[in-house]
Amino acid sequence: MTASGEGGTTSLWMATAAPPAFAPLREDTHADVCIVGAGIAGLTTAYRLALEGRDVVVVEERDLCGGQTARTTGHLCSALDDRFFQLEAMFGEDGARLAAQSHAAAVDTIQDTARNEGIDCDFERIDGYLVRGFGDRREDVLEREFVAARRAGLHVERVAAGPDAFAHFGPALRFHDQARFHALRYLGGLAEAVVRHGGRIHCGTRVEEIEGGRGAGVATNAGPSVHADAVVIASHVPFNDRLAVHTKQAAYRTYVLALRIAHDAVPDALLWDTLDPYHYVRIAHEDDGSWLIVGGEDRKSGQDDTPRMHFRELEAWTREHFPMAGPVGYCWSGHIIEPVDSLAFIGHNPGLADNVFIATGDSGNGLTHGTIAGLLLADLIAGRRSPWKELYEPDRKPTHALGDYARENASFLPFYGERLGAGAHEDIDALVPGEAAVVRHHLGKVAAWRDMGGMLHLHSAVCPHLGCVVHWNPVERSWDCPCHGSRFDAHDGSVLNGPADRGLTPLSPELRASRHSGSEPRSPLAP
Repeated sequence: MTASGEGGTTSLWMATAAPPAFAPLREDTHADVCIVGAGIAGLTTAYRLALEGRDVVVVEERDLCGGQTARTTGHLCSALDDRFFQLEAMFGEDGARLAAQSHAAAVDTIQDTARNEGIDCDFERIDGYLVRGFGDRREDVLEREFVAARRAGLHVERVAAGPDAFAHFGPALRFHDQARFHALRYLGGLAEAVVRHGGRIHCGTRVEEIEGGRGAGVATNAGPSVHADAVVIASHVPFNDRLAVHTKQAAYRTYVLALRIAHDAVPDALLWDTLDPYHYVRIAHEDDGSWLIVGGEDRKSGQDDTPRMHFRELEAWTREHFPMAGPVGYCWSGHIIEPVDSLAFIGHNPGLADNVFIATGDSGNGLTHGTIAGLLLADLIAGRRSPWKELYEPDRKPTHALGDYARENASFLPFYGERLGAGAHEDIDALVPGEAAVVRHHLGKVAAWRDMGGMLHLHSAVCPHLGCVVHWNPVERSWDCPCHGSRFDAHDGSVLNGPADRGLTPLSPELRASRHSGSEPRSPLAP
């Protein structure tokens, strides 16, 4: 199976699963709840509602391989990658305890769902080990985390070292009752369960407009609409507002390698270090053998011009610490949405009617945050009280993380100046197959890519969200916005990740010749 939706890389999960396909929406319909997005958050929400007898319609722009669930590493953790002593400082001891409880409940829910629905997804309960990263100068970091995690109610113990190939990392915290699974097989089985329980799923259907209130529903690009009593936006990043949530979170890319490994060479456990960005490790067993999966080297989306270097750095780190690892079989990257205060935004969409809900801000724990979303949103839609509502409230103010809030929102300001500067390449015609560049053309910027067949693909380089100039991502072959992380397909300019609500404006290939024609036609990018 080839990559779907992102274009440049294929994850191990994409190569070893065949999730079901679903037809596009062909006609107007009605549902109790319309869910936008068929990742783990959208399908878990649909599944929980369908179990209660609700009529649910899920619409997905691409297919089940096209989102971020297919690009994770399949860690299932209540031991979060944002330290519990930091969560305590922001949310208090009660908030940290609720975070631990909700993520543990999410792992339990995935296990129960897989068992109850007969989903063969390689789910296994295993231990997780947190080690102090080489280079982390915080000598007390493990002890502080041990105390806070115990206060949060987690089953954690100090150990002199992890087992076998983990031992050389030294002292560790051992977290019990963590888990791993095959994310895409689970997603496919979850989709089939939704349909078995009466839900409807339509892929290849892009939502262009969302309405709340008495006339709630969604309108799609092909014309048909879904009228519903409630709408859930579970598209990884909400595309229906410009600022309400996006100023409180930032987009990153994380990088992953899967390397061949002998069956028993590395413990069947999870490992994380305390560096920033941190590394995370697990193994997977497939029919063709075992794989060591290593991730890390996270960088701001669109602000990083050297993604290939991060794969090389990740491989160097892996071979230093796991010299028994074999050749690299797969490499991929994923889109991480990081809230300034570490916890997802799940609940009523700020500024919209009470029957419009969102789930976003996975914070590197998207599989459990997405499952929490399904549990919490099902409660909210049914009018039930949830102990997690306030913790994940999308309208919460990040007063406990004002420094991070200011830094994240200042980081993209220099990129607005790129609209006025020179392009990164002098001549569109000089692009060779496989090469891309942002080129200045009269009053605007052109995102130009020549595919391997020699065909030129030209789009406006201005992100339709808030006007930043996009950057080329040579690994995923996409145009990425450095301001709020929107991503666009290099072929047709369509949106791969929000918050942009539409794609890059296509431009005529004829403009490449106008630079040499002596004529000065009005720029198609001019205001």
